[in-house]
Amino acid sequence: MNRLTMLLLGAAATFALASAPAEARERWSPQQANAWYAQQAWLVGSNYTPASAINQLEMWQEATWDPKRIDYELGLAQGIGMNTMRVFMPDQLWEQDPEGFKRRIDAFLTIAARHKIRPLFVLFDSCWDPNPVLGPQHPPIPGVHNSGWVQSPGLPGLRDMARYPKYRAYVTGVIGAFAKDDRILGWDLWNEPDNPADQYKGQDGKEPLVRGLLTQVFDWARAANPVQPVTSGVWWHDDWSPGAKLTGMEKLQLGQSDIITFHDYGWPEQFEGRVKQLKLYGRPVLCTEFMARGNGSTFDGSLPIGKRYNVAMLNWGFVDGKTQTRLPWDSWKKPYTMDEPTLWFHEVFRADGTPYRPAETALIRRLAAAPKMVVPGQ
Repeated sequence: MNRLTMLLLGAAATFALASAPAEARERWSPQQANAWYAQQAWLVGSNYTPASAINQLEMWQEATWDPKRIDYELGLAQGIGMNTMRVFMPDQLWEQDPEGFKRRIDAFLTIAARHKIRPLFVLFDSCWDPNPVLGPQHPPIPGVHNSGWVQSPGLPGLRDMARYPKYRAYVTGVIGAFAKDDRILGWDLWNEPDNPADQYKGQDGKEPLVRGLLTQVFDWARAANPVQPVTSGVWWHDDWSPGAKLTGMEKLQLGQSDIITFHDYGWPEQFEGRVKQLKLYGRPVLCTEFMARGNGSTFDGSLPIGKRYNVAMLNWGFVDGKTQTRLPWDSWKKPYTMDEPTLWFHEVFRADGTPYRPAETALIRRLAAAPKMVVPGQ
């Protein structure tokens, strides 16, 4: 660990002591978490960004807010039996215009409720571009997967401890405004917090800063006393079993989350193994990212397993659009500018609303309509 990182961690620890909330609700017990989950239908949905937005900022900023498109696309989701969506928020908009941001969140919830969809909101994110900028976003880079996605709060904001009170205001403000709103499924506090986002250089020392801030974010979230669960999902390790050799970040996530969430983009055998590991914690398990066809993760392979174990299933990508996540991850090294890949990587629908693979949407609809299932002993 270099000297700069040590100094930053020391500053973060000092700030944490000075800004810890006076009272915060406790982490749910396994009994509380399972009682909450028992009230839910089997949860199935997607990670959602409208086709008209390249990233979180373009989705939520007033100038590019597109409720008509959102209403249309959530209607597609309702039509195949989906009942939840994982939706990313940008912290910068809270600082810029909290009242306007709250109005758009409420408008989104109104649209989603009309389609019987309860979103899981994501507050922070460590993936992709570490330098988010408000205002007009650049157009998609031709042939490149997720070429405009931005981190929240971004690397400059992580390194500037003077900004941390603004992040506390964002967390307690947005959760506090909707803490008793039954249109919301839950709060995913930080997406892939230890993702190195190594497509972008100059991010040394990011992980300990994120870990220090996420520790506080859990406290801030609980200080808002939400009736919904809070979580942050593990995403890359081979063994998440209790007693396994976990990273510091994974210990924090699994030790603080009300419900267990995880990501898996592997073959069905790997997916089922991870489900079995995480079930050992005795809490509800939600897979908040899966389905990368070219990587071996498919609806056909993983979705029936999720149904059998009563694991919530949210795939990456819904309607093909400006995120271009129909293209594979390797498009960052070799953009698909001349030819499309043989197989779409993500997405369920084409931009015109027709299914990419009708057999997949039929499977989702059939499993969503079937009664809950639980493997005996799980």
